[in-house]
Amino acid sequence: MTGEPLLERLLPAGPPLTADDYCAQLAPWRHPFTDRPRLLCNMVSTLDGLIAIEGRSGAIGGDGDHALFHALRTVVDAVLVGTGTLRAERYGRLVRNPERRARRAELGLAEDPLTLLISRSGMLPWQAPLFEAPEQRVVIVGPAAAIHPPADVRAQLDIFDMVAPTPLAALRAVHAAHGVRAVLCEGGPTLNASLLADGVLDELFLTLGPLLAGDQPDPMRVLAGDEVDPPARAGLLSVLRHGDELFLRYAV
Repeated sequence: MTGEPLLERLLPAGPPLTADDYCAQLAPWRHPFTDRPRLLCNMVSTLDGLIAIEGRSGAIGGDGDHALFHALRTVVDAVLVGTGTLRAERYGRLVRNPERRARRAELGLAEDPLTLLISRSGMLPWQAPLFEAPEQRVVIVGPAAAIHPPADVRAQLDIFDMVAPTPLAALRAVHAAHGVRAVLCEGGPTLNASLLADGVLDELFLTLGPLLAGDQPDPMRVLAGDEVDPPARAGLLSVLRHGDELFLRYAV
């Protein structure tokens, strides 16, 4: 997009490029699995491992991280987000910029990606701006009997009835029903851990912000929940840089 920062390519080495060009080259929608979409997870972290300061991630990332955040949304069919993150980050329409919607169309994608929510309880933050956007299609996977949308919801809702949904079952459902080929997960930590446990976390994009935050009232890291035993090993695919920020891409 106009005025986007250039990212240095450290690994593999190459000329600088924008986050949009980098993500378009990855083309994750071209690499789905036979029975489910490819799943990418995008997170930002301080140098001492925290993904939020005072409950929000926005203070950690700089211009490069913000560019990559929006560029990744531009190259997937759906964005998966945990209900806690949806509430804390006040999600609205996922792609508000008309240039980005046009970019998606040029790539052969729908102008607006789906929002994918997985809920076992059916308790959703209906006050989030996401549900006020009439252009936004929201797929909710969970027990239909427990999901009660308010009458004033303007988003386009599609409810998949599953009593005890798992990430794998949800991904298979949207793959079969909507042809979803690539999904971007934006957290939070509990959802990330469930993706890893279900064997569907394919790639991790991790921004390292040049901050040391120390103790926080409710420290959050990339994963939360049970210990991963043995720890999952990741392979480093690429390293980009913008100023003091590093952008790491791993295959999990």
